[in-house]
Amino acid sequence: MQKRTVIQAAVAAALLAASGLGLAQDNKFKIGLILPMTGPFASTGKQVEAAARLYMAQNGDTVAGKKVELIVKDDASTPDVTKRIAQELVVNEKVNVLAGFGLTPLALATAPIATQSKTPLVVMAAATSSITQASPYIVRTSFTLPQVSVAIADWAPKNGIKKVVTLVTDYGPGIDAEKYFKERLQFNGGQVVESLRVPLRNPDFAPFLQKVRDDKPDAVFTFVPSGAGAALMKQFAERGLDKAGIKLIGTGDVTDDDILNSMGDVALGVVTSHHYSAAHNSPANKKFVEAFMKANNNLRPNFMAVGGYDGMRLIYEALKKTRGAGGGDALLAAMKGQIFESPRGPIYIDAQTRDVVQNVYIRKVEKKDGQLYNVEFDTIKDVKDPGKSK
Repeated sequence: MQKRTVIQAAVAAALLAASGLGLAQDNKFKIGLILPMTGPFASTGKQVEAAARLYMAQNGDTVAGKKVELIVKDDASTPDVTKRIAQELVVNEKVNVLAGFGLTPLALATAPIATQSKTPLVVMAAATSSITQASPYIVRTSFTLPQVSVAIADWAPKNGIKKVVTLVTDYGPGIDAEKYFKERLQFNGGQVVESLRVPLRNPDFAPFLQKVRDDKPDAVFTFVPSGAGAALMKQFAERGLDKAGIKLIGTGDVTDDDILNSMGDVALGVVTSHHYSAAHNSPANKKFVEAFMKANNNLRPNFMAVGGYDGMRLIYEALKKTRGAGGGDALLAAMKGQIFESPRGPIYIDAQTRDVVQNVYIRKVEKKDGQLYNVEFDTIKDVKDPGKSK
């Protein structure tokens, strides 16, 4: 026990020392981008890295006299690996900012390192409400599940959906989605007749979907991580839920733009709520989608990409504001309160919570020019995270 305490103290001292050393490298500004580049969530890493590199290509790699260097590391979605990589990046590479974080457990594993070393940590993907409370140095540019779950729970009862089964992936974001959807649906006079949770690793949706079919609800509300929606949609059709008149609604992760076209016509008509669609109708988004697809062999950007793109903007603008001087605390202060027009619409970093405030859109999957898109038909403006308003 004593030995462990000594080791922890040594690591903490190294991290604290590292926080000041970044300043000594006068002309370099290093961003450690930790992402799942292999394994089941590799699509998240691919999208975030592509967006980060696009932002740098468009805005140059010199900011406020500093040469920006992006150091990309693969954590294969394993928290212990994420934590070790973050320690190495802070202590050995002397990074000025940690960024990325494809899943909630990965961001939470790294939070103590950000705190000890006073290194801003920009969450570009993970979406559990509580993440920003894990360290005063965490800032988020993605979204939270309560933000998007409440919107669809408001829409459903107004559109004939009163009796619902929830089906979520069993980890932080899924539990958030289940909780906030259920609370709001019940408040609106609806009923959640059963709550089902699917394992995060190696999920098999079939037995859960059979249970949904047996319950005969008006709809199943679902949250699955980015990339898992195709398997869910396939098994939804195979089990005949669509033929049984059971609607599928959910957060936008399930009709992820990255894989939407591969789902086929079973996805048509699926209604979701989310903060970003590649079909979002704005000049900023049209420009972003066109540039992203051109740079990435026609790959369509998804909500993970926009989190990475806006995360890079947040870092660049903070670096400009501090004129390249000052350590982690100055950078963090310059990130708080930023307001700008994103490809997703207007966003704002709440200075108190360090979380993103943004529009949430209700969308339906439609076919346009032979391709499937999440077409927005309603907007809820300036949504704060409901998880922090209590």
